[in-house]
Amino acid sequence: MDAPQHPGRTDRELPWTSLPPALTPLLVPHLPAVTEELLDAVRHDVPVYARPLEGLFGDSIRQGVEVALTRFLHLPGTARPALQQEDRRVYEGLGRGEVREGRPMDALFAAYRSGARTTLRSLSRVAMDAGFEASVLIGLAESVFAYIEELSAASAEGYALEQSERAGERDRMLDALADMLVRGHVVEDSVRSAAAAAGWPVPERVVVVTLAADRRVGLRSRLGERALLTSRPGDVVAVVPEPSSASGRQDLERALTGRSAVIGPGRPWYAAADSLRLAALTRDLMRREEPVGEGPVWVSEHLVQLVLHGERSVVEDLAAQRLAPLDELRPGQRERLGATLLSWLAHQGQRAAMAAELGIHEQTVGYRVNQLREVFGEVLNDPQTRFELELVLRAGFR
Repeated sequence: MDAPQHPGRTDRELPWTSLPPALTPLLVPHLPAVTEELLDAVRHDVPVYARPLEGLFGDSIRQGVEVALTRFLHLPGTARPALQQEDRRVYEGLGRGEVREGRPMDALFAAYRSGARTTLRSLSRVAMDAGFEASVLIGLAESVFAYIEELSAASAEGYALEQSERAGERDRMLDALADMLVRGHVVEDSVRSAAAAAGWPVPERVVVVTLAADRRVGLRSRLGERALLTSRPGDVVAVVPEPSSASGRQDLERALTGRSAVIGPGRPWYAAADSLRLAALTRDLMRREEPVGEGPVWVSEHLVQLVLHGERSVVEDLAAQRLAPLDELRPGQRERLGATLLSWLAHQGQRAAMAAELGIHEQTVGYRVNQLREVFGEVLNDPQTRFELELVLRAGFR
């Protein structure tokens, strides 16, 4: 019994319904000859298939042709669909094979068109010799091209499925590679093997970016194929080749604009975890002092803050030691003299610059400097002490 016609389809969409059933026993004996003629034509018309049909490649092509012709020759006079489910798998497989061969669908579509022309020419000749009328030949032509459209659609679906599956698997491999890098303790052979399997060229140096988890949408496409992404509790981490030029740096900034990202310093790929550690430290530091803006923050522009805040307790000890002479002063006086001391150190004692920065008269500057000399004494003449004083004052201690 014929399979039921697809709901909504008309005889025009299944043109073989109008063909006489007598065509089938007439055409089937010619199937081997038509198969060889078709394969020869494809090899001639489509250069990528101009190779011996051997191995898995040859078996797939020959099976596809034989299944197609056998199925088609049994359609005249029926309302059967062009392909049954098991037949569709054959042509989906051909589409998947094109992905594995690294080719676009153009070659397979060209092969289908070449096969359609050859099949129509061969079968029409047999039908004409048997005395069938022109209307049958027209119906045969419509049937051949409608059938080829179904094969093409099945192959296109297989092609798309293979691409999707490969993309999903590659994404998983890239995410795992990113996680491997940012966790640290990397084993070079393991990383290079994982990178090769995922098709990710290992760069000499990378920067690691951290941003909030809710800013991930669209990030992979913005950063490009060279970026690796992984997630951690509350944030997203991207491993990106270190920009080697000003334009590359600008491109990365544009990709991260609006995401409140922090970009770690450049490191060799095997030290990516250190870039992430410093990016996270900078992010946390800036959250304490001021909110991270929409534009990306480069850790390389905040190294002094990292030095001053990286070991806060050590800086506190140094501040307690160096600023001890101010302990006996009233809070307001201590604050004023602390600000004056930092300005004096920064401007190397130039009173005009100090007055402008502090918003006071130069005479007042002189008065305060004299107070500082009375409080601190001769230690202000020691370069090492001046360096340590400036360090703790810039760290925010007064």
